[in-house]
Amino acid sequence: MTTGRFVAYYRVSTDKQGKSGLGLEAQRLAVTNYLNGGRWKMVAEFTEVESGKRKDRPKLAEAIAACRVYGATLVIAKLDRLARNVAFVSNLMESGVDFVAVDFPQANRLTVHILAAVAEHERAMISERTRAALAAAKARDAKLPRGKRKQIGGMRGNSHAIHRLGVPKSLAARVAGAQSHATNLAPMISQIRAEGATTVRAIADELNERGVPSRRGGAWGPSQVMRLLKRLAETPQAA
Repeated sequence: MTTGRFVAYYRVSTDKQGKSGLGLEAQRLAVTNYLNGGRWKMVAEFTEVESGKRKDRPKLAEAIAACRVYGATLVIAKLDRLARNVAFVSNLMESGVDFVAVDFPQANRLTVHILAAVAEHERAMISERTRAALAAAKARDAKLPRGKRKQIGGMRGNSHAIHRLGVPKSLAARVAGAQSHATNLAPMISQIRAEGATTVRAIADELNERGVPSRRGGAWGPSQVMRLLKRLAETPQAA
């Protein structure tokens, strides 16, 4: 039985198909039939009028952002509606958004496993080459007089310096995460404002009404909205 939140992504190849609904209704029907019978909720739908050979699909980017905002799964009618090359699917998987293809539900796991296996093999090869290079360097170093030997294999005995290096990196990661969350929410915030919500309280109420969780998973309040708006104002591309 299907449960959870979903964001639907439909794609048609021509503007004529987009206006006439040719192929679009079939995709909607396929998605509805797949989800039917469970406790699920369709939180958003996006329709792209694009060529399958292009990678810059704005509606797909919006759909992925909506999945992140709602914690939803991306659902498509046909696997070829996502992409015709593995690189594009790989980029989608790196986005951290789960997706399912109605005509081939197992493709989600299968794709992840294949990509993971390839990545694992590459990591193993890199690790092996690194170990071989270090071993060769240590062998060369051992032949030198003691006073001229180098310390190979890490920053031993310098844990305090390592810790100091890690603090700014951790802070940068948290800031980047908050900024990414704000960017994903930008289109929705613009829409909410356009519909008449002008105060932080009104925006918070609308986000809660739509079931959009805050970055930490709780309900929205005025202070959280203020921080969000500040981040969006400081980001040129957010406009």
